[in-house]
Amino acid sequence: MSDDEDRDVEEGDGEPFRLLFVCTGNTCRSPMAEVLARSALKQRGWREVEVRSSGVAAMPGLPASPGAVRAAERRDLSLRHHGSRPLDVGEVERADLILTMSPLHLEQVRELGGEGKGALITAFARGEEERSEELKGVVDPVGGGDEVYEEVCRELEELLEGVLARLEPVLKP
Repeated sequence: MSDDEDRDVEEGDGEPFRLLFVCTGNTCRSPMAEVLARSALKQRGWREVEVRSSGVAAMPGLPASPGAVRAAERRDLSLRHHGSRPLDVGEVERADLILTMSPLHLEQVRELGGEGKGALITAFARGEEERSEELKGVVDPVGGGDEVYEEVCRELEELLEGVLARLEPVLKP
């Protein structure tokens, strides 16, 4: 964060904490993480958080994949109005925390100026130090059946519990 963006979220200065999820095409993993996070934040009553998603190779405006839509719907969440968004410098600058689905996505975030803002979601959720030879991300469900999307969605739910537990000291109202 730059000096002019540095702020104490707990003081309620009116600025939301901006959380960004990143995957490849922004049609599967990151949109699922986005809607799951919004739901979890709503359940906790944390209103000062803005959640978005984007993809390192996303084409603008593509819908969420059918498998992701169905996995979300099984949780009474909707991805029906999702439109993919490419990751760019503006998205990186806007975010306070960027959680990626793979080490390659994290590298892209860093190349776009996100050094210090980004983390692999699996490492962040578990509070683990990131060592490149040990980094494992969230499997890309593209091309898989509904059971693969369901498995990824369950993993994201578990990871988000860890993410929100780590953010709680900063974001809890």
